[in-house]
Amino acid sequence: MAMDPRRRRRRKRRAGAVAAFMVLALGIAFFFESQATTTVIIVRHADVAPGLGDDLGLSPVGAIRAEELSRVLADVDVIQGPDAILVGSGRASRETAEPLARRLNLPVLEVDTSSLTRLAKRIIKDYKGKIVLVVTRPADIPVLIPRFQGSKKVPELADGESDNLYVVSVPWYGKVKTLRLRYGSRLAPASEANGLAARSPSDVNGG
Repeated sequence: MAMDPRRRRRRKRRAGAVAAFMVLALGIAFFFESQATTTVIIVRHADVAPGLGDDLGLSPVGAIRAEELSRVLADVDVIQGPDAILVGSGRASRETAEPLARRLNLPVLEVDTSSLTRLAKRIIKDYKGKIVLVVTRPADIPVLIPRFQGSKKVPELADGESDNLYVVSVPWYGKVKTLRLRYGSRLAPASEANGLAARSPSDVNGG
């Protein structure tokens, strides 16, 4: 028995409505996924070896700190580490990142830090929704973080202050959050007694 034409049209309209709803739901899910929070982890290069020159490598203490950074960040995303590792120019930055890169089988990508504004825009564009580690010079950090609309209160890093780890969370909508953590030990400057000076964990408010 043939179906009533009106019933057939109603059934087609219902099927079309369901299909439209599914397309809309998938579109919304894709939108939110593509606009997910981007997390940028920023550290200065680890402790450098004493000596003369503009491109010094890590000291033995710095090599230990680089291994500790690898341990801390290897599963920072619960079951995996950062999605990308970016470094500024110089042996110290590269050597700081290499233990983590080897552990995660990721390349160490050298980036141009001559324009930190351009670098921040590139990270947001190329790594939206990802976790990115940036290893750079101490002087870059207080300038780079505000380029993500993060805290403008990040202090300049003192000589020997190599234990700071900044986490900048950049949501697709809302306030950017900047956290300051510590990893490894802080090497005391030459003016202090030999050994390690303990520093308590702290955070930086702002955004």
